[in-house]
Amino acid sequence: MPEPVKKPASAFIKKPKTTDVVAGGVAVFEAETEKTGIKVKWQRNGIEIAASDKYVIKSEGNKHSLTINSVGKEDDVTYAVIAGSSKVKFELKVKDPEKVEETPPPPEPAPQPAVSDAPKGADTPQPTISNEPTGDSKSSEVFPTEAQQEAPVDPIGVFVTRPQDGEVTVGGNITFTAKVAGESLLKKPSVKWFKGKWMDLQSKVGKHLQLHENYDRNNKIYVFEMQIIEAKMAYAGAYRCEAATKDKFDSCNFSLVVNEAPATGEMDFRSALRRGSMVGGGRRMTGAFASADGHEEGRELDFSALLRKRDSFLRSVQRIEAKTEAQPDVDVWEILRKAPASEYEKIAFQYGITDLRGMLKRLKRMKKEDKKSTAFAKRLEPAYQTDKGQKIKLMVELANPDDEVKWLKNGQEIQVSGGKYIFEALGNKRILTINHCSLADDAAYQCVIGEEKTFTELFVREPPVLITHSLEDQVVMVGERVEFEIEVSEEGATVKWEKDGVELTREEAFKYRFKKDGKKHYLIINESTKEDNGHYKAKTNGGESVAELIVQEKKLEVYQSIADLTVKARDQAVFKCEVSDENVKGIWLKNGKEVIPNERTKISHIGRIHKLTIDDVTPEDEADYSFIPEGFAYNLSAHLRFLEVKIDFVPRHEPPKIRLDCMGQSPDTIIVVAGNKLRLDVPISGDPVPTVIWQKVNKFRARQHGAFQMFPHSSCVLCLFQNNELVLLSDQSKDITGTGDLNNDNKVFSDSEGRARVEMFEDHCVFTIEGAEKEDEGVYRVTLKNPAGEDTADITVKVIDVPDPPEAPEISNVGEDNCTVQWQPPKYDGGQPVLGYILERKKKKSYRWMRLNFDLLKDLSYEAKRMIEGVVYEMRIYAVNSVGMSRPSAASQPFMPIAPPSEPTHFTVEDICDTSVTLKWRPPERIGAGGLDGYNIEYCKEGSTEWIPALHGLIERTSVLVKDLVTGDKLNFRITAVNLAGASQPAVTKEPITVREILQRPKIWLPRNLRQTLMKKVGDTINIVVPFQGKPRPKVIWTKDGQPIDSKEVGIRNSNTDTILFIRKAERHHSGIYEVEVQIESMIDKATITIQIMDKPGPPQNVKIVDVWGFNVALEWKPPQDDGNAPITGYTVQKADKKTMEWYTVFEHYRRTNCVASDLIMGNEYYFRVFSENLYGLSENAANTKNSAYIKKTGTDYKPPNYKEHDFSEAPKFTHPLPDRSVISGYNATLSCAVRGSPKPKIFWFKNKVDLSGDAKYRMFSKHGVLTLEIRKPSPFDGGLYTCKAVNECGEAEIECRLDVRVPQ
Repeated sequence: MPEPVKKPASAFIKKPKTTDVVAGGVAVFEAETEKTGIKVKWQRNGIEIAASDKYVIKSEGNKHSLTINSVGKEDDVTYAVIAGSSKVKFELKVKDPEKVEETPPPPEPAPQPAVSDAPKGADTPQPTISNEPTGDSKSSEVFPTEAQQEAPVDPIGVFVTRPQDGEVTVGGNITFTAKVAGESLLKKPSVKWFKGKWMDLQSKVGKHLQLHENYDRNNKIYVFEMQIIEAKMAYAGAYRCEAATKDKFDSCNFSLVVNEAPATGEMDFRSALRRGSMVGGGRRMTGAFASADGHEEGRELDFSALLRKRDSFLRSVQRIEAKTEAQPDVDVWEILRKAPASEYEKIAFQYGITDLRGMLKRLKRMKKEDKKSTAFAKRLEPAYQTDKGQKIKLMVELANPDDEVKWLKNGQEIQVSGGKYIFEALGNKRILTINHCSLADDAAYQCVIGEEKTFTELFVREPPVLITHSLEDQVVMVGERVEFEIEVSEEGATVKWEKDGVELTREEAFKYRFKKDGKKHYLIINESTKEDNGHYKAKTNGGESVAELIVQEKKLEVYQSIADLTVKARDQAVFKCEVSDENVKGIWLKNGKEVIPNERTKISHIGRIHKLTIDDVTPEDEADYSFIPEGFAYNLSAHLRFLEVKIDFVPRHEPPKIRLDCMGQSPDTIIVVAGNKLRLDVPISGDPVPTVIWQKVNKFRARQHGAFQMFPHSSCVLCLFQNNELVLLSDQSKDITGTGDLNNDNKVFSDSEGRARVEMFEDHCVFTIEGAEKEDEGVYRVTLKNPAGEDTADITVKVIDVPDPPEAPEISNVGEDNCTVQWQPPKYDGGQPVLGYILERKKKKSYRWMRLNFDLLKDLSYEAKRMIEGVVYEMRIYAVNSVGMSRPSAASQPFMPIAPPSEPTHFTVEDICDTSVTLKWRPPERIGAGGLDGYNIEYCKEGSTEWIPALHGLIERTSVLVKDLVTGDKLNFRITAVNLAGASQPAVTKEPITVREILQRPKIWLPRNLRQTLMKKVGDTINIVVPFQGKPRPKVIWTKDGQPIDSKEVGIRNSNTDTILFIRKAERHHSGIYEVEVQIESMIDKATITIQIMDKPGPPQNVKIVDVWGFNVALEWKPPQDDGNAPITGYTVQKADKKTMEWYTVFEHYRRTNCVASDLIMGNEYYFRVFSENLYGLSENAANTKNSAYIKKTGTDYKPPNYKEHDFSEAPKFTHPLPDRSVISGYNATLSCAVRGSPKPKIFWFKNKVDLSGDAKYRMFSKHGVLTLEIRKPSPFDGGLYTCKAVNECGEAEIECRLDVRVPQ
């Protein structure tokens, strides 16, 4: 049987789309319905919008619009339009204006996160904003965002007020507030704060994080606050607040932006060193909070992952099949460098990144510049990436090829093991090759030479996850279970589920259930509703698959109703009906009362067939019987008539008489459904008992089944007509009809054999055909004979059946998502007129057929809609008459819905000459599944309607030069995009184009970098591009210092729009002033470019030692004769001990021509040399001193310093509090605290001011300042106030706590 009928299509023919609008602008959403007069509602966040000055709602016929004036940030929400049972959702995205003149004043602070520099008290009921510094905190400036200006009240979720996005400067404080309505709650809700997706902040409470909660009894609202103290840059990112009650759950995402603190005159060296320490070593930070002072590591904030919530995009459903194409080979790190932080998670999912936190840390490290190295000529790249299973090479270049190199992975030295790691040394290059990369190789690597290191990160990318088995369309009834299934190429892959472009998340766990089983992924809807109608999509990073779900109202169809029966005494009566749903139960009624089964009355339900069987019928059984399906407004009724047989005295030799009763219908015609049992009960009379002869009379062809003759009691003979002759198959054969001879070779049948048989009783005879067929249709004649006479009656039997299947339907007028289906009536209608047709479709690679029409189709054509463009479909048809539904027709030829592309965009004229026009355009916005074959260009003269092809055939480029045009003609041009479905709408030039070249003055557009002196080094390549404009093509002339340029040394290349000066290898004589001149007739434009070629300078002159005193030497020299065509920027002074002659730098970038070398070693003799330096670099040679400088030894006397003894005495002070405790009776309990003091203080413990020193029940410990009191098996009597007292000669201190002892229940 076909699947249930499909619900009607969407009421909208045009749906509103998500729109981006700048704040302060106007947003307009438009929708069109299929019919006029439909009431349309607009909603904002699920609440109906009422017309006002802000929201303007218009309806004209079937066109409806919503206009939102003065759009603000508060309008950036989800909207919906509803018509009948159709609902379409869309978004309004509000963008900030490009320039903001003034910062808007902050709104009232109640819904905003509170930002301050002083820690906020836990008992403060409302969030506040304060910038007054306290203690050592720095002043913090707050930048309120538009998102903070209004805290929306949630009418659906748990929250009354949700936490809003916040912004704070480094060192400032900020408080986020969430409010939950408590009026309907029996107990306090559970609220949790998270950073990112999984980091619970409850365990991170400490110096930099405080969580507070209180209850407003007046308003019956629970207030929850998260306070961040002395914010750092690492605290920025996405946060989440979750609230749960007994029967509800809700969550809210918000973000924190931390701005850099303003620069100050003094540098904080400790903070600078602390920031620097976060970079080194490739160490991976795993803690959520790191200490800023080097202690209490578990109690302070420092996030290592900057995670942001995943954006939910409402996108229109793209009707395409599952895409299994592999992702192109792209550089993920280049994408990450350019992408904003909000796109990191999307990129990670798209390219298969599994370690998102590690990715963000690496990206942060990549942006830091390495210091200049003396051991490495070329360092490792900041990061490398490779695919899983591939190999990667890490290479460095050494300054000294003899240095020893070590390779480390996550801080551990890599050892040679098999073929996994290969170490190579090629000259000064050192290469580490990693073969068969796996996810375990995704780590931080280092190359170490002595104390210098170079770091890199290796990122191993998993291959894209492909969809190997796509989703299937499904049609279910309301309340049924729906299960979508896909199969992917990798186990454990991440799969996203979407409904109509909206992602389904775990927060909707009450509605949707997600299941994984190896490579198979399931989306399960336990009880479907009509709101679940739509397109469902499964997405991986390597493809996607879409399927349609149609949920229909339950509708019961009656395939066979119960019929009236006429039954004689002691016979069996059977009422039977067939319905469309085999799971439907029902009850049987007799005259309005329920039938109770017993030994004689039986009720059965097998599949779709329900039966009521009554054995040994009695007159009391005559009544009206009804069957009522459970849950449906149906009542199938029939009447049982008891046939009473009257026995009258018949005189002998009574002529035979036939008394027909055809089951309550006309005695002339009996209608039977094919496959059912035909039973004809014919009452007879006559004396003596007449002979009964049954025969089939066919007026159009020879007799098919012959005749049956019955003799009473033992005189029963089966008569068969063959070739119009009667043959008697019995020992007592008589030629009843008197025609033909007997044939004793025929097979003898008993009265109960065969599909067609005759049964003889005393007062009637029964003719039965089991499983009636079409061939059994015809006129049956029964003849009675006895000596007193004869009687004859004709009974017409008509066999009706379901129609024959129609021929395969034909498909025409294929569009983007629709087509026209046509078919012919069936050749045989089953004996009943065809009531209508049922149409089904399926995807070519699928096995699931889906019904398209709810009501029967009366016409022979149908327009099928709501198909997915680019998917191959097949159609088939059923014919339906009053008996039932035919078998399905053969499937139609496969077809694919495609549509022509949209018109090309930005169609403009790029250039015009005397005989040609250059046109350019951009591809169409919508190409569709049919692809794009090319473009067709045409033109026509102004005033004419004849369009002439500009080119032969289609072109694939997006620009064209149309030649051989007549100068002076005014032409209109148009372009169409062409694919398999045909040509698009044309894009036409806005006004006629005159074919005539326009004179344009020459103009040189000199780049900004060429407006100042161009500095190059000797040996560099010079390539100068100077763009210009002018028509016709101008003449270009280059000169150097007023003289023509030698083409052998300098290359000049000119085009229509620019000129290029090229020097392959620059020399110093190429320096000078170059002038370029562009000329058109008498019009000229000039530009000047100054080029300076630099070389290394010569060494300084006359370096000499002027004076030597103490540990100092004074040097003096003169500037070099050759400055290398660039000003001297400084000098480098070096010294060398005469014993070793190893040179060490004393001064770098020194600008004077004299200096004093200090801190020389006594008793050593030194030589000095000086290099000169310009913008090119150091001179190749240095100027050395001719003489040496000797540092004489001098005697010294050591005088030890006097140190004052420090007093370390300190009064006792408790460093860790003594918290209140609640313990269970019978179990040992301990109280602990910490104290410091010098000299070591003496410790006393008290209970309710009573000294516990002599009580054996208590044990006291003191270890390294940690004090512990152990109470052995406490009882409720041991509860009370405990005091710890510390005393030394400098003072005393005490601390208290309360102990409660509970008795277990």
